[in-house]
Amino acid sequence: MRLTPCAILPICLAFPALSAPCGGDFAGFLAATAAEARQSGLPDDSVNAFFKGARQDPAVLKADRSQGVFRKTFLDFSKSLISKSRLQKGLAAARKHEASFDRALADFGVSRGILLAFWAFETDYGAVQGDFNTRNALLTLAHDCRRPDLFQPQVLAAIRLTAAGGMDPATTTGAWAGEIGMVQMLPHDILERGRDGDGDGIVSLKTSPADALLSGAALLQYHGWRAGEPWLQEVTLPGNLDWSKTGLNTELPTADWAAMGVAPRSGTLPALPASVLLPQGRKGPAFLAYPNYRVLFQWNKSFIYVTTAAYFATRLEGAPPYQHGNPDLGLSGDQMQSLQQKLAALGHDVGKIDGILGAATRAAVQNEQVRLGLPADAWPTMELLNDL
Repeated sequence: MRLTPCAILPICLAFPALSAPCGGDFAGFLAATAAEARQSGLPDDSVNAFFKGARQDPAVLKADRSQGVFRKTFLDFSKSLISKSRLQKGLAAARKHEASFDRALADFGVSRGILLAFWAFETDYGAVQGDFNTRNALLTLAHDCRRPDLFQPQVLAAIRLTAAGGMDPATTTGAWAGEIGMVQMLPHDILERGRDGDGDGIVSLKTSPADALLSGAALLQYHGWRAGEPWLQEVTLPGNLDWSKTGLNTELPTADWAAMGVAPRSGTLPALPASVLLPQGRKGPAFLAYPNYRVLFQWNKSFIYVTTAAYFATRLEGAPPYQHGNPDLGLSGDQMQSLQQKLAALGHDVGKIDGILGAATRAAVQNEQVRLGLPADAWPTMELLNDL
């Protein structure tokens, strides 16, 4: 994917949401979307090129509805993604592309560990960028009524990208959700935050590590990344901690946490607001999550993915492996869905009943643990399910 820098292209500016209705006849949706693109001022030749040969991709819908990997626990998920080989490859990439990482830090304040972690998890350092046709993936998801508000604007952005010479609708490929390149960015973000890192006058996120890394750093800065601050730090906890204060809904100064007996496993505690994060409850690994940790949810909405990426980033910057602990046995997928149904019946907003322990379900679990007099560490167990 080759893109002239957006700063010199007036076509990069506006991104109105499309008005084409989701669902229904796909051919009719394509016609309505093409009409909307023309009304927005895009050239006819670019619109025609984008829609020529467009088709619905059932494999995209299947992938969208089959994200069972996020039902894994933090320990299982992190073990599946983090290996000695992946760690060594990351350290080698840091040395090979040191100039790009130095520039990402200088220009955007983003640490190399975070960029390496997402580069590793998204495409295995550029080796596996996805083979879904990007145009078809975006149109399929924009037509689907599950998240049209997210994907319909991305279709218009992709047409703009086509007009700017940044993608060939017939041949550009990427992830099933329409992301392109080594760090997997959506068309709107490529147009707005794409950066020419290697100085060749174009932005090429599929072939240029420098462009991909600088663009990823620009994206994180745009979403609020704070230069010079950590994102995640492993800690040890006292056995008598008030567990109801843990979780992302409570943020306290690190001095307050230290006064309660929270201590870093290595280094010192920065003077920042932080939340105590217990991915598998009070008996598993424990972390302090700082403001930069929350920014990572703009890259990926999955709690388990973000926490694993944040942890891997600390490893890439020299932190020791986490202490596994001995967490209480978690729930199966069916049991988790049953728990979510019970929580929803009690008035909690847990989002979709999908068996995934996301942030909303964790918050609801913690509230019920408090009500029932259980250790309120937001980790669901059979005891809680039975009590409910």
